[in-house]
Amino acid sequence: MSHTPEPSRPSGPRLTARERLERSRRLAAGVVAELTDDDERTPIAQVPTATTLGLLSCHACDLVSPRTLEGEPCPRCGATLHHRKPNSVARTWAFLLSAYILYIPANLLPVMVTQSILGTQKDTILSGVLYLWLSGSHLLAGVVLIASIIVPLLKMLILTLLLLSVHFRSTWRIRQQTKLYGLVEVIGRWSMLDIFVVALLASLVRAGALATIIPGGGALAFASVVVLTMLASLSFDPRLLWDSLEQKDARH
Repeated sequence: MSHTPEPSRPSGPRLTARERLERSRRLAAGVVAELTDDDERTPIAQVPTATTLGLLSCHACDLVSPRTLEGEPCPRCGATLHHRKPNSVARTWAFLLSAYILYIPANLLPVMVTQSILGTQKDTILSGVLYLWLSGSHLLAGVVLIASIIVPLLKMLILTLLLLSVHFRSTWRIRQQTKLYGLVEVIGRWSMLDIFVVALLASLVRAGALATIIPGGGALAFASVVVLTMLASLSFDPRLLWDSLEQKDARH
């Protein structure tokens, strides 16, 4: 009985990892040469994409490989190749909604509890900012306010905008939306400033019966918000934004 090869796979002997890597490099070099031959600036809607050229990019090392290798290990790093991150929108929404829910107790519950001979004092993020401002540390108060309150909320709002743009297949200012996603990736890690401060104080202020600082429930909620927003940004695939543009062009 004769065996008919699958149409999506190349016929012939199976390529080794080195041969697949070399083949991917040749394909990518050919695409780059084709795009750089034109001296005039090509309109955004007419720029060929990896999808239209039958290529895909590795999520781990960004190596461009033939679309026929989807589902197989990357020739360079070994990660499984996917055209788009699997279940990107669903996973991003799950992380993002969880972050929205925990953002409320993160700001209402105390992040730091100070126990001393004078009593117990509980401080939230906002009360800490207010204390720093009234004590004259205006710059430090501004840094804590931006890093601990504004940045996490800004990240969640930007990710919500990007998800809604993908859902409604919007092509409005896609370049700017892509830059917003890059901004989320850059500033996300600085949201942990408050947690670092609480951890530092809790480890340093250990004076027995005189004073003791322990993290409050708000610190755990706030750390969860930061981690969830980081996971949401990692789960989101910004290339889905450009898929909307390709689908719009295909309809016309």
